[in-house]
Amino acid sequence: MKKNVMWAAIALMMAMSGCTGNVINDDVINDDPLSNENNERRDISLTRAEEDLVNGNNDFAFNLFRKVSDKPQSMILSPISITYALGMLNNGAAGETQKEINSVLGFGETGADGINAFCRKMLTEAPSLDKLTKVMIANTIYMNKGYELKKEFVSKAKTYYDAEPETRDFADGKTRDVINKWGSDHTEKLIKEVLSEEEFDPSAISYLLNAIYFKGAWAEKFDKTTTKDETFKGYSAEKKVPMMRQEHEFGYTETDDCQVLCLPYGNNAYRMTILLPKEGKTVADVAKTLTAEKWQQFKWMGNALVDVKLPRFESKTDLGLENIMSALGMPKAFSSNAEFPDFCNVPTYIGMMKQSAIIKVNEEGTEAAAITVIGVKMSSVGPSDPKRVNFYATRPFLYVISEQSTDAIFFVGQYMGD
Repeated sequence: MKKNVMWAAIALMMAMSGCTGNVINDDVINDDPLSNENNERRDISLTRAEEDLVNGNNDFAFNLFRKVSDKPQSMILSPISITYALGMLNNGAAGETQKEINSVLGFGETGADGINAFCRKMLTEAPSLDKLTKVMIANTIYMNKGYELKKEFVSKAKTYYDAEPETRDFADGKTRDVINKWGSDHTEKLIKEVLSEEEFDPSAISYLLNAIYFKGAWAEKFDKTTTKDETFKGYSAEKKVPMMRQEHEFGYTETDDCQVLCLPYGNNAYRMTILLPKEGKTVADVAKTLTAEKWQQFKWMGNALVDVKLPRFESKTDLGLENIMSALGMPKAFSSNAEFPDFCNVPTYIGMMKQSAIIKVNEEGTEAAAITVIGVKMSSVGPSDPKRVNFYATRPFLYVISEQSTDAIFFVGQYMGD
């Protein structure tokens, strides 16, 4: 039996910037400057089972990063984007396909409903942790006319993801613009194109999108007047980059391979952890050592008075994920034997999966955006007196943006000086 093509585009968009305004190039527009007064940090309370979910998902984040960080170029990924994308689609999966998705995401035998509950908790609680950090999570589903989602799938999409399906004629010449506008609207115009003209398929069955918007400021901002051009020693060449600088008490520790620095946002609910390889070590050397267990240990690092040098930088990554996710352990979802019987009224498999991401780091804070797109086709089947240390990021480093109370990883990337 000949089967049509279905694309399920699941996009997560995350945006971060300083203060409460937009970051445009190196400048920040402060529409309504706020302070940390009366901004007590709130935490997300997890059950032991949910803690295990986070730990497993963080292992996925590091496994994913290791798969794609072997090239000597800057890059940025959003593991939580893939988690939300596959988590929503997983409600339509069954059998070995669902088991492989659960395993790759680090959720083991938890099951789709356990993943849904965790995603729901982050969706509802993450926005309220910090008055200086704006977090929004949104989901939507576009359905091509003539095709129909399964009722149970729709119910779970609404219950756990607040996703409301909308039926459109994908051949009307307008649907791609509608999808791209939705993406732009939910990322403060940071992600203006979810699907290019070449990527959009008017014969697709469905596009599912998840968006996360994050906007926060450094708890301790860098003084722009201290930013000066300095030499950054990349693996292949040296170049001058704008180097920010400040001295302050921050979370700090060291391993045999790297220095570890924590730069918090707002009231410390969110943070950037920078792992700077020691002389003679590389980002890949550090990445090899990272596990969820080791990541948890960094949460309890002591404080030090740190002289920080950090580049002001931008990075953008466009990455195909089909082969990567297959190699991580979920090949069946990309095969004609994939099992998605509970998604819609036709058999499907994932035909395309990609992520586009961008990050900007400046004196005010961080701005970043990521979009993950999954295309599904139909087939035939601290010390009291802190020590003083220097943390000079004048060579390639790894960074992670995470939520403090859960340790959940939102972004992971590397800056190589390019």
